[in-house]
Amino acid sequence: MPEATDKQLSGWGRYPRLQHSVFTPVTTSNLHGFVANNKNPNTIAFGNGRSYGDSALSECIVDCRLAQNYFIDFDIRQGTLTCQSGITLDEILKVIVPKGWFLPVTPGTRFITLGGAIAADVHGKNHHLAGCFSQHISALRILLADGSDVTCDEQHNTDLFRATCGGMGLTGIILSATIQLTPIASTQIKQTTHKTRNLEETFSVYEENLNSSYSVAWIDCFAKDKSLGRSLVSLGEFADDGTLRQGQNKALTMPAWFPGIMLNAWSIKCFNTLYYHRQRRSIKEETVHYEQFFYPLDGIKHWNRMYGRGGFIQYQFILPKDTSFEGLQTILKTIADSGQGSFLAVLKLHGKANQNWLSFPMEGYSLALDFKIKDSLWPLLEYLDQLVLKYQGRFYLAKDARVSREVFEQGYPNIEKFRQYRQEHNMNQHFNSAQSLRIGL
Repeated sequence: MPEATDKQLSGWGRYPRLQHSVFTPVTTSNLHGFVANNKNPNTIAFGNGRSYGDSALSECIVDCRLAQNYFIDFDIRQGTLTCQSGITLDEILKVIVPKGWFLPVTPGTRFITLGGAIAADVHGKNHHLAGCFSQHISALRILLADGSDVTCDEQHNTDLFRATCGGMGLTGIILSATIQLTPIASTQIKQTTHKTRNLEETFSVYEENLNSSYSVAWIDCFAKDKSLGRSLVSLGEFADDGTLRQGQNKALTMPAWFPGIMLNAWSIKCFNTLYYHRQRRSIKEETVHYEQFFYPLDGIKHWNRMYGRGGFIQYQFILPKDTSFEGLQTILKTIADSGQGSFLAVLKLHGKANQNWLSFPMEGYSLALDFKIKDSLWPLLEYLDQLVLKYQGRFYLAKDARVSREVFEQGYPNIEKFRQYRQEHNMNQHFNSAQSLRIGL
């Protein structure tokens, strides 16, 4: 059996950065043997390192990519795919897209693993219509703490399914899954971008286009007063031209860490202003490749380096629909007044929540922001935490690196059910992350 090695690792945000003992099984048998003999309760599975904070960090890490990287079955006619958890969405897309299929739900990067997508129960630009990733799974295999290999779905071993999807690896190690894909007739997206003058117009575009398959908005966090909440709202539909070409453009590479002084309030505000005004017309229609529409940041390798060696905090919350407008107005004003705005600010509309105990989305609007780490950031985030709670919102575990237990648990009504399930099945004695210890999961 391979030996464990000591490494210093972090999530994509580079905060926190911790020392770990990393075990890398090379076969499924190695993986089963490790789980059966592991005595460290602070152990967690690790995929491709694209969760932002400490959800995949612990004293002991199981790197599953080598042992769990095989396709098992692909029914091209029915569009069902079964594969192991260590395969990335990028690897899946390279296989399914030329055959006329696409992921039913995809987050903003294709470089996460299938296991990570399930553990975070990821959502995408079509949550208002398609829900979360888990809602397209017909079978899920999990290696439990007692060494058993269990299959579950929404009808069988239901509690295990609801705890695992969104449970951030705290129920066991995800081995494989069967997912139902979405048919496509093109790799091109017909994109319509609305340039809005304020948050009210932004909300109007969303509400007037509820039937659009995909929708997402970039929002200017430095805009104030009458321009508060001005955005570029992009709506998308797959074309039907029969063209199934993969992307041809090579990704750019961020060659080195940015000096800390380069990313400041002035430079971000300047970028936001230029980015907003790059679209001159109120409505712009164009056709773009799906990679450009779904994964714009994947076009820059190591883009997290732009925040410098100190890293950044990804801050994502969601507010219920009836408090979203007032809450976002208040939060955006607070951010603009602080002078610590983000140039990566993404607003999405979500549909109804699913029944998984720790899944993030609810019916309402979410906002994701990137903040460069500096001393003045922490009090701002603590104040924003209280505003999110005031407007009955909650936070996304896959993005979180610092929310307190008291703040986090107020947003999740099923958190005690999750904790009790873990205790009853002895999971809390085998699988824990730095994040789960911090927030008491």
